[in-house]
Amino acid sequence: MFHILSGCLEKPTVMRKAQELIRFFVPMFLTTVAISGSTFAQESKVASAVRPFVEKNELAGAVMLVADKEKVLTAEVAGWADIAAKKPMALNSLFWIASQSKPITGAALMILVDEGKVSLDDPVEKYLPEFRGQMVAAFRSDDTVLLRKPKHPITVRNVLAHTSGLPFQSAIESPTLDMYPLHIRVRSYAMPPLDFEPDSNYQYSNAGINVAARIIEVVAKTTFEKFLDERFFQPLGMKDTTFWPNEEQASRIATAYKPGKGNMGLEPTTIGQLYYPLTDRTQRFPMPAGGLFSTAHDMARFYQMLLNDGQFEGKRYLSVDAVKALTSRQTPAALKNSYGLGFSVSDTTFGHGGAYSTNSNADKQHGLIVIWLVQHAGFPGEGGKSQEAFKKAAYEAFSKSK
Repeated sequence: MFHILSGCLEKPTVMRKAQELIRFFVPMFLTTVAISGSTFAQESKVASAVRPFVEKNELAGAVMLVADKEKVLTAEVAGWADIAAKKPMALNSLFWIASQSKPITGAALMILVDEGKVSLDDPVEKYLPEFRGQMVAAFRSDDTVLLRKPKHPITVRNVLAHTSGLPFQSAIESPTLDMYPLHIRVRSYAMPPLDFEPDSNYQYSNAGINVAARIIEVVAKTTFEKFLDERFFQPLGMKDTTFWPNEEQASRIATAYKPGKGNMGLEPTTIGQLYYPLTDRTQRFPMPAGGLFSTAHDMARFYQMLLNDGQFEGKRYLSVDAVKALTSRQTPAALKNSYGLGFSVSDTTFGHGGAYSTNSNADKQHGLIVIWLVQHAGFPGEGGKSQEAFKKAAYEAFSKSK
C-alpha cells in the first residue's frame, strides 16, 4: 500500500483517478449493447472499425445499429454527441435524418394505394387541381423559354420516383425549406413549367416527394404529420420520430459538424435547411421530403416492417405488393438511376441517405438492416470513409447469405 509521502498519493486515490479517466474517455471510443445473444467480439468490432476516425478528429461520433427482420443484433456508439461539452454519443441520440424521410413518405402514400384510394398511375392533377395544364419547358435560353404540352401529366409514380420533371425546390423555399405550410409549397411547384418530359429523365426532387405528401392530406382529409403518427409512428413504436422535437428530444439531438479551416478538424455548425429553434411549431412546418428527426432504434423498426413484407409484431401496415413496389426499381430502364418509390434501390437492397451523412439500408439477400446515424455536413481527411468501415465490419460480423 502507498502512503502519503512528500506529496505522493495513496494507492486508493490513484485508483479513483484512474477510474474517473476511464469513465471519461471510454465513451469517446465505444459503447456496446449486447442484444439477442450476440457475442461481445462481434459487437465491439463494429464500433471499433470507426474508432480511428474519431481519434483523428475526422468523425465526431456515430450511432450504429445492425438488425435482421426480427431483432436488433447490435446497437453501438462511438465518439461524441457534443465535442466541446464532452457529451458522449448515446444510443438514444436524435438526428436530423433529412432525405431518409423520403422512404417514410413513400410508404405512407402506399397505405392509400392499398386502400384503393390512390393509384400510382393516376395523374397528380386528379387530387391537386393546381397542376392541371402544367406545361413542359421544351427549350430554354437566357431570354427565352419555349413551352409545350407534355405527352402525359405527371403521375403519382413520377413524383415518388423523381421522374416528373419537377425541380428540387421552388423559389419560395429559401432560406430554409420548412418556412411555409405544405399546401403553399406544393402550389408553388405547379406554377413554373416542368424541366423535362415526364419519364424521360431523372431529377432528384424534394418537390415531388412533398407533392405525394400533399396528396395524402387531400385524400385522407388530415394533416400529413397526423397521418404518419397514427398509421406508422405510434403503432410501430417510433416514439422519437418527429418533425418537431420537443424540449427533451431536442436535448438529445447530436451536434452537427463540418470540416474546420483548411479541411482540418471539426467545427460545429447548424442545419442550414431548417428554421431554428427546431422545437418551434409556429414558424416551422413539416417537410415530407427531408424534415424528420429520428433515432437508430426507430429507423430499425421501420425497416424491419418492410423486410417482413409489410408486417411487424403481428400487425400488417402494408401489403406485400405495396412493399414490392416501394423497394423495386420504378425508373425507366433507359435511365441509369435506380430508384423505387422514395427509396434508392438495387436488385437486392433498398434504403436512403440523408444530407448530413446519415444512411439506412436493408439487404434482402443477407437479411440485414444497417443504420448509420451521424450529423456531418462533410468530413475532413478520410472521415467520409467511416460509414463504409462500419458497413464492412457489420457484414463481416452478421451477414448470412440466403
